[in-house]
Amino acid sequence: MTEQSDTVVGPMRKPSHPGDLVRHDCLEPLGLTVTKGAEVLGVPRKTLDNLVNRRAGVSPEMAVRLATAFGGSAQSWITMQANYDYAQVRQREAAIKATVKPVKATRDMVPA
Repeated sequence: MTEQSDTVVGPMRKPSHPGDLVRHDCLEPLGLTVTKGAEVLGVPRKTLDNLVNRRAGVSPEMAVRLATAFGGSAQSWITMQANYDYAQVRQREAAIKATVKPVKATRDMVPA
């Protein structure tokens, strides 16, 4: 992972999909195709293809595989995915909130 990656999240920055980072910062610099990258990760080619083409996200299992093969921690890969997912939801936040019926919490409802 490089410092130039778009996955750095700042106050005005929209996080990139982790698949972009996998393609641009992991596969391409090593000269790996999606097929070879999938072999390195021990996953089917279609699984990696879906990730780098933004059709799938980084699962906890994939995070372990990515961290082992390319560096970083599994937690950092999971965090990148969570940041991306939350940014997508923020774009629809008002519409989501419009469908929720707030309830007043009682002591019975608060988890112990």
